[in-house]
Amino acid sequence: MRVPALWLISFFTVTEAGDGFLGRNSDIKTKRELIVNKKKHPVQEYELLLQVAYRDAKEKRDVKNFLKLLKPPSLWFHGPTKIIRAKATTYCGHQNGVLRCACEDGYIWFPPSCLDPQKCYLHTAGSLQSCDCHLNNLTRSVNFCERTKVWGTFKINKRFTKDLLNSSSAMYSKYTTEIEIQLKEAYKRIQGFESVHVTQFRDGSIIAGYEVVGSSSTSELLSAMEQVTEKAEEGLQKLFPLEDDSFRVFGKVQCNSIVFGFGFKNDEYTLPCSSGYTGNITARCQPSGWQVVRETCVLSQLEELKKNFSVIASNATEAAMSSVVRNLSVVIQQNPSTTAGNLASVVSILGNVSSLSLASHFSVSNSTMEDVISIADHILNSTSVTNWTVLLQEEKQASSQLLETLENISVLVPPTALPLNFSREFINWKGIPVSESQHQTGYNYQTEMLPPNTSFPIRGRVLIGPDQFRGSLPETIISMASLTLGNILPVTKIGNAQVNGPVISTIIQNYSINEIFLIFSKIESNLSQPHCMFWDFSHLQWNDAGCHLVNETADTVMCRCTHLTSFSMLMSPFVPSAIVPVVKWITFVGLGVSIGSLILCLIIEALFWKQVKKNQTSHTRHICMVNISLCLLIADVWFIVAATVDATANPSGICIAAVFFTHFFYLSLFFWMLVLGLLLAYRMVLVFHHMAMPLMMAVGFCLGYGCPLVISVITIAVTLPSNGYRRKDMCWLNWSEGSKPLLALTVPALTIVAVNLVVVVLVLTKLWRPAVGERLSQDSKATMVRVGKSLLILTPLLGLTWGFGVGIMVDSQNLALHVIFALLNAFQGFFILCFGMLLDNKLRQLLFDKLSPFSSLQQPSKQNSSELSTKPKFAKSFNPLRHKGTYAFSHTGESSNDIILTQFLSTE
Repeated sequence: MRVPALWLISFFTVTEAGDGFLGRNSDIKTKRELIVNKKKHPVQEYELLLQVAYRDAKEKRDVKNFLKLLKPPSLWFHGPTKIIRAKATTYCGHQNGVLRCACEDGYIWFPPSCLDPQKCYLHTAGSLQSCDCHLNNLTRSVNFCERTKVWGTFKINKRFTKDLLNSSSAMYSKYTTEIEIQLKEAYKRIQGFESVHVTQFRDGSIIAGYEVVGSSSTSELLSAMEQVTEKAEEGLQKLFPLEDDSFRVFGKVQCNSIVFGFGFKNDEYTLPCSSGYTGNITARCQPSGWQVVRETCVLSQLEELKKNFSVIASNATEAAMSSVVRNLSVVIQQNPSTTAGNLASVVSILGNVSSLSLASHFSVSNSTMEDVISIADHILNSTSVTNWTVLLQEEKQASSQLLETLENISVLVPPTALPLNFSREFINWKGIPVSESQHQTGYNYQTEMLPPNTSFPIRGRVLIGPDQFRGSLPETIISMASLTLGNILPVTKIGNAQVNGPVISTIIQNYSINEIFLIFSKIESNLSQPHCMFWDFSHLQWNDAGCHLVNETADTVMCRCTHLTSFSMLMSPFVPSAIVPVVKWITFVGLGVSIGSLILCLIIEALFWKQVKKNQTSHTRHICMVNISLCLLIADVWFIVAATVDATANPSGICIAAVFFTHFFYLSLFFWMLVLGLLLAYRMVLVFHHMAMPLMMAVGFCLGYGCPLVISVITIAVTLPSNGYRRKDMCWLNWSEGSKPLLALTVPALTIVAVNLVVVVLVLTKLWRPAVGERLSQDSKATMVRVGKSLLILTPLLGLTWGFGVGIMVDSQNLALHVIFALLNAFQGFFILCFGMLLDNKLRQLLFDKLSPFSSLQQPSKQNSSELSTKPKFAKSFNPLRHKGTYAFSHTGESSNDIILTQFLSTE
């Protein structure tokens, strides 16, 4: 029969008189060693920790009785000694391979930590609190069970120095020793008092905190300490000048730990990092205890690597980059600590290597790639998730930067170095060279990973059909998967959702894939309502655009993702996946029709340019129409170019050019619409005012092309150096938290729409009044006809349909708004042809004459084309404004109901 081993943890306090003291090399373990001046303090006190094994309750009682009778051997000390106190506080035993400890009767744990804070966990649920540890002995344990703890603080009127934060400094030792001696002298006669220890120094002059342990109740010990407060202050005043009324004692504290001492709700405490590290660590007192909120502890070797990299960068080579990665891997293997500061430094170094290698077109060898994956596996260790959480509070993009860096470095591996497969505990990486077989088999990637503390593997699979590999083939396909990435990439978009499978990334450089299937095992099978999403580097969040759920079983989820390029992406950074096919179809069909319509518009204007520029108003109006058509035509062509370019290609010169020219010509479109609106308002309000044609043209071209050019150039100059100009997933203006150049289109566009809306209201107000000469019975009908025709014509010409952009920016998930916006604006070129050209009375007549088979038989002396516009078809026309340069109405029929208000004509 095997008897389980149990231990009883006890303390006994020994005093020694004489010259000797217990040195650091003694075999006796001390809870705290006090090295004092032996001349001034001939009596010294030591608290010794005793760990005694027993097998049953009888042996335990015998051990306790033995402790009461225990006398220290004379060999230990050089002078007379006495044991003044012995107490058995904590008992332990092994259960299922774990050391579990609990408190003796009358003793309790003081949360949140117990024994060794790094390796032990305190279970507070239930009637019996226990401490579970993954260690074999208690030699480094500090937080044992106690009967009572009381805390105190006071403020010293001296300048704070950082040496007081370093427990190994001479100043720290001097202050703690002197303070403990004075407080012990003040409290030693209190019944139940056992020990006092200084636990912390904080900035604010010098705020000292100490902890008192006793065997009486908390209320009794606290009351007795308050009664001797004056004596304690007098003793401390002998050492330091104290701030008046700063001495406080507390029976309860919110937080308490060996590292940060004690504190109250929302207290913040900053400490320097331990030896070998640079930086600081800051903790805040929360209901659950001290929580680290900021931490910049960086290994000195990593700091040195970062400095060396800045020197190498000016004259970088492939060998130098490989050397940096190799050295980084060695440093991490030798010092495996993953502090938040270390994580940030590793991500920064890898990011710099990636950026410099991409810019210099370096290749990455298989050994360097293996080092990168080993480094990634180390910092993606599941035990580092807590430190990632701390890091992401300060650097929200850190985890996204890591994923992007791994992808960028992966594409630098040449096809000749592939295939490669690196399978680690927390990341799997596989790269293959593409061959003709992809035409028949497509691409299939499978991975299997085992989460910590589970026996069920989590699988992931990527499927790309052979139909996606038509024509020319890419050079390589890289896939990688990680479970930890799902825990550190923040989930903010969908309520309480969490990543419930591996994060899989597949990179195909300079190639566009329109359909990809992904199959994931569920980590938590009880979670429901799965969402298929991709990581959006531009917005640092999960995005479901273009991805949707295909199938779900009890253990797996299948997703399908498609390439996304839609017209409504111009003003909204998101398009709901449910309407992607519809919006995409509308976009490209509409753009095709619009491009054809705009070319036709320009041909018509070229054919009849001499006939339509007979007067100033008509001339300026048609100049606006030509430039509106030209800008929209070029913008639509560049939009199609942007849609077909691979946004992930490197170098991305074509993509950046497409973004710039699409931005510039859409802006020019809006500004020419503004010129048209201002011209209309000018002719409606200042009827008798005349502006010289050169001046009018100068104003028009400065607004139409000068303002857009300034806005476009400033936008690219400000955002391109920081890689914030365009989106990562498509060739269009970015909309991320740090960079929002899309505002350089939406703000001017919607401002112009608002101005032109005011112009339309002005026109409608003028039209609402009955025309002179109309019969009263016809007033209502005539007014409604005029208003309706004017709205029909002015809405596409002045860009009011773009006002729906406000709706999709505010509510990007509204399906109807996306469809309406795409429908109205993709077909805008067609609307301009219909309402800006074909409804033009003069142009329609000219077209009729040009296309009519009998036009060659007509007599040229009857009527020239200019007379068609200035003379009505009936004998008694109504034209109250017959002066040169004034505004006139153009009649098209026998009734004034047929007046078209958007014709700008002047009587010659």
